[in-house]
Amino acid sequence: MLWELSWVWFSAALILATAEVLVPGYVFLGFALGALALGLVLTVITVGGLAITLVIFAVFSLVAYLAMRRMFGLKTGSVKIWDRDINDN
Repeated sequence: MLWELSWVWFSAALILATAEVLVPGYVFLGFALGALALGLVLTVITVGGLAITLVIFAVFSLVAYLAMRRMFGLKTGSVKIWDRDINDN
């Protein structure tokens, strides 16, 4: 069916990446990378039905989100301590 075609997932990745530009915050970028990875997988092999395709998409999206969270996330332990005020001369 339609979910088995790789160009559909490439198109979904493009649409989700465009949505990420409009709504910042790395919300849609994980889904876009998951759709791109699934599109690449579908160019090589065919997977079962819709349920398996969606599970693979979810796993790829989760891995992409966690990787971005590790790379771009909030750095813990790096607290900025202000020792002077901006208005001090």
